[in-house]
Amino acid sequence: MCSPKDIGYAHWRLENMITPGVAMVGNYLPRIADGELQRRMSSSGAVLIEGPKASGKTETAVQLAATRFTLDTDAAARTAVRTAPELLFAQPTPILFDEWQAVPQIWNLVRHEVDSRSPQRGQFILAGSATPNDDALRHSGAGRIATLRMRPMSLYESQHSSGEVSLSGLFDGDRVAALDPGVTITQLIERIVVGGWPTLIGANAGDASEWVRDYITQIIEVDIQDLGSRREPENVRRLLASLARGVGTELSVKAMAADVGGQDGPASRNTIGAYLQALNRLMITEDVPAWAPHMRSATPLRASATRYLCDPSLAVAALGVGPRQLLADLNATGLLLESLVVRDVRAYVQPLGGTLHHWRDNNGHEVDIIITLRDGRWAGLEVKMNPDDVDAAAASLTRFANKVNTDKTGEPAFLAVITTRATAHRRDDGIVVAPIAALGP
Repeated sequence: MCSPKDIGYAHWRLENMITPGVAMVGNYLPRIADGELQRRMSSSGAVLIEGPKASGKTETAVQLAATRFTLDTDAAARTAVRTAPELLFAQPTPILFDEWQAVPQIWNLVRHEVDSRSPQRGQFILAGSATPNDDALRHSGAGRIATLRMRPMSLYESQHSSGEVSLSGLFDGDRVAALDPGVTITQLIERIVVGGWPTLIGANAGDASEWVRDYITQIIEVDIQDLGSRREPENVRRLLASLARGVGTELSVKAMAADVGGQDGPASRNTIGAYLQALNRLMITEDVPAWAPHMRSATPLRASATRYLCDPSLAVAALGVGPRQLLADLNATGLLLESLVVRDVRAYVQPLGGTLHHWRDNNGHEVDIIITLRDGRWAGLEVKMNPDDVDAAAASLTRFANKVNTDKTGEPAFLAVITTRATAHRRDDGIVVAPIAALGP
């Protein structure tokens, strides 16, 4: 019997490691990342697609890949990386190295191969759901390997939003006009519970809840442990519940330490920091940093980030609740709606080079979402579950805009209130009102 280290055996197994690319047909729903991936492939030798497990990275990558190697499950592929990488690189391009972090050596191999094939573009795709620790062997891929972030599906991608109100169009000053899409609070709560996981398209809230709970268990008991040092599963579970309760807030490490420690006293800050780092490496958490523009007032601004999980369904599952409990407590559900909007807006503005921030001063005046673009344009968004709160939210946005020193920061491209049931329109004061189920890229 051949040894796994035998190069001949690796070559014999090669055909079993290769999965031909497939066309964008069948049950694949187009993703916003499709266009981004094509653009990056046309400008770089390789593209890294990163994002949380089960967010659809592989499905998106195989739309373009001619060859696929799955490095976390195929021992022969891993052997070939270490003993005969030339066999892998000889296959038709683009070549997808799926879950590449299972064999981190592939990073530098791809980097060198990109150099040797220059100026050819779009040769390789790396997809991964965890960020390996940096080390001396992993050199910068700058100029060689472009990076594309993927997240769970937005409402527009899962076909639960009409997309009639384009965020890109708002930045360009387009007219805003769309009828209320008729998505009820109950239906939005179901989208919060189900989440944006491609595998759950069409699933009901009950089945989805069970899947997401299992997903969390996998993250806690397997994926975090695979990152290196041992983490106590129950402590991680309590931390996720703490993050879920604090979603959309400036939840402090001190508060998380108290939640995790329980009756035995608070956990150490180092322990909480290590757990948060592990969740961040798995891209389960994605905080929104504070925005600090030039202000007309001397009132100090808060510098703490706002806490978010990558998908609101994780918060629901971590708390062990479902649609009935969320419908009974709409105040708490409002923060989960905000989390849903944050997830979607991230996806919509990413092709524009947009990043998300939040703003809050020491007087408690805050804005939920600030979008900033690379070209300097910016916008402010407030999220309100109850359409009756739109007037108050619009007044708050106007007050905020008057505090910003626009001589240095520039006028906002737009200010908007994102809500549940409403006709999309631009008010007399210039503020846009849009239902989340009409928002799109």
